[in-house]
Amino acid sequence: MKRSVGMAVLISALAIVGCSLTFGQDTQTVFYGSIGDSMCGLKHTMPGGDKACTVACIKEGSKYILADTAHNKVYQLSNQAKASRFPGQSVVIHGRLRGDTIVTYKIELAK
Repeated sequence: MKRSVGMAVLISALAIVGCSLTFGQDTQTVFYGSIGDSMCGLKHTMPGGDKACTVACIKEGSKYILADTAHNKVYQLSNQAKASRFPGQSVVIHGRLRGDTIVTYKIELAK
């Protein structure tokens, strides 16, 4: 009897863990766009090009974002330090989407 109860508890625990992993899981995705700033979003407004505008807006307190003009979307970026190496440049981001934020694993220049 104790053995049957123990097996039932073990099976239930494994089922709960399996379900939580499945429902809480988000998949890694690749995102394409350019590194911009939260003040300008999809379109830069300052003269001097995308890089100059992004750098100026970041100095004023903006955050780095991914501007995906192909899909007309702006994504927040979890790792501002990685994004800071690519202001105004076209990039490929490997990460996970959580809400409107990309949990950023890797950023590289687009080819």
